[in-house]
Amino acid sequence: MDFLRLYLLGGLVFHKLVWEIMKRGSAAPPRGAVAARVVKLAILAGIIVQTLIPDVLPIAAGPAALRVMGAVIYTAGLALAVTGRVQLGGNWSDIEAAGVLTNQVVVESGVYRYIRHPIYTGDLALLLGLELALNSWLVLGVVLLTPVVIRQALKEERMLRTSLAGYAAYCTRTRRFLPFLL
Repeated sequence: MDFLRLYLLGGLVFHKLVWEIMKRGSAAPPRGAVAARVVKLAILAGIIVQTLIPDVLPIAAGPAALRVMGAVIYTAGLALAVTGRVQLGGNWSDIEAAGVLTNQVVVESGVYRYIRHPIYTGDLALLLGLELALNSWLVLGVVLLTPVVIRQALKEERMLRTSLAGYAAYCTRTRRFLPFLL
């Protein structure tokens, strides 16, 4: 296995470890969330397998530049998602259990000073970069996943605007996904 694939795999493991360690003590997700968890784990397992095997549906015959660009996007996405998760701290709730926590507050510092959804943005960038680095047309799956993520972000924002003091005002000061743009 080459260095790039080990790097990608290591980043995925690091990402998962951060989430598992930080969610200890969180409320268990609702019963209906089991299917969503199974799907998420199946996708993660598929991505891990993909990092261990030769190129799947290769984009280019000579993919060196594509791999470098993918690794850069992957690294930025990983850093953004993990930073967002760490800065959110105890204000985070699992996507399956979306709701306002008892002592939840609006986090407005760090990356949250600029964007409301750094974890979603980072995870999409991570996946985009990973598929480019692996020289795979499966990168189109990220395009298909993006509207699902946007819909989830909008759903969360509607809930937070009505349930979390100060969130509506926070939304007027920040962008949803990309600082200064979107």
